[in-house]
Amino acid sequence: MTDTLPMFPLNSVLYPGVSVPLTVFEDRYRALVHHLLRVPDPAQRVFGSVGIREGYEVGDHGAQSLYKVGVRVQLTEVEPHADGTFSIVAVGLDRIELQRLDTTGLFPVGHVRELPEATSQVSEEVLEQSRATFTAYRAALTAIRSDPYSGSLPRDPTYLSWTLAACAPLPMAERQALLEAEDAGERLVLVTDLLRAELRAMNVIPSLPATEVARTRWSPN
Repeated sequence: MTDTLPMFPLNSVLYPGVSVPLTVFEDRYRALVHHLLRVPDPAQRVFGSVGIREGYEVGDHGAQSLYKVGVRVQLTEVEPHADGTFSIVAVGLDRIELQRLDTTGLFPVGHVRELPEATSQVSEEVLEQSRATFTAYRAALTAIRSDPYSGSLPRDPTYLSWTLAACAPLPMAERQALLEAEDAGERLVLVTDLLRAELRAMNVIPSLPATEVARTRWSPN
């Protein structure tokens, strides 16, 4: 079954449980925010976001090619500015698959279907390796920059997998692969391998890491 959602394509990949600050200045996305603010129940102020495979977030040639798997997102904070722009914070809720994008209205509208996370048992070995690898990565990064994560890691395997995916310093395609992983176990194995590769690179070039590591903030919603 498909549903419709206002859509905000981005040059980044969002994850369930992760909050992200956004600056909204283009007319179509300002119209999207105005639409959401007219929804009486704040819990229903939701939109969809998918990553832009090719193209740009703004302009006539924006969002020329989109990834199909994205996230349903809830608007949680809005700060309007005198020039008509907005500073917002949104939190990822769950995964969606974009079937079709309608751009004929004031803002893009996506025809989407839910993409539930597969249920699986994650072995203790996978959990321990992912936690240990991320702990080593945090220590190495903190020695040269800031800690990419504050607080204790989630105990739930699914939330743990989203947390590590959000903190991993990866290019767009790899971040999208983590979003599309079948379940938490597969995602934890993938992100552990990617963080190990990052650690190996940091041992060679200590100033290398974290090109995008601080762009999103974890929120245990």
